[in-house]
Amino acid sequence: MPTPTLQEQFGQIDIYLFDQLLKGRISPGMRILDAGCGSGRNLVYFLREGYEVYAADADAQSVDSVRSLARMFAPALPASNFRVEAVEQMSFDDACADVVVSNTVLHLARDDAHFESMLLGSWRVLKPGGLFFCRLASTIGMESQFKRIQGRRFRSPDGAERYLVDEALLGSIAERLGGELADPLKTTVVQNQRSMSTWVVRKKLL
Repeated sequence: MPTPTLQEQFGQIDIYLFDQLLKGRISPGMRILDAGCGSGRNLVYFLREGYEVYAADADAQSVDSVRSLARMFAPALPASNFRVEAVEQMSFDDACADVVVSNTVLHLARDDAHFESMLLGSWRVLKPGGLFFCRLASTIGMESQFKRIQGRRFRSPDGAERYLVDEALLGSIAERLGGELADPLKTTVVQNQRSMSTWVVRKKLL
């Protein structure tokens, strides 16, 4: 059989999630849970390589797409691993996953209460010692370029409305939840259109 191309092997995986693979923080045998999975862009590699994969999204069509990927690459995984559920209402067991992926999800929060419930719902399913990988929009590096709508809801220069965090908030959340940074906080400013931060937190052992 021909060697798969990089795109076939990894799909459209987020480059910063790929970085965690390169650093050896995600390895075979781990349970991966994608909280807010979308169409499964970050799951192709894990499905192909035999990881135990779980996912949830409030959009039924997105979950159908992930189930199709699973049938193709990991037919032994039950369809019940992939659930039509909002991240704040996931029915997975507490502390069931070694890695929780939250990629471009939390900035969809409507307000502080919604952000908190989404975050806690995602954190709840992570094992002590597990890795929480989060990419979300922030104000970092572009503080003066957003228009505040209400609370932490801002309009970005690209026209989108998002719930935006900052470094101080992420630091206080990690401390409150009992987490510690696995990597320094990294932020990419996308040509003065939006700011995206990568927040990778290790859940402390009990």
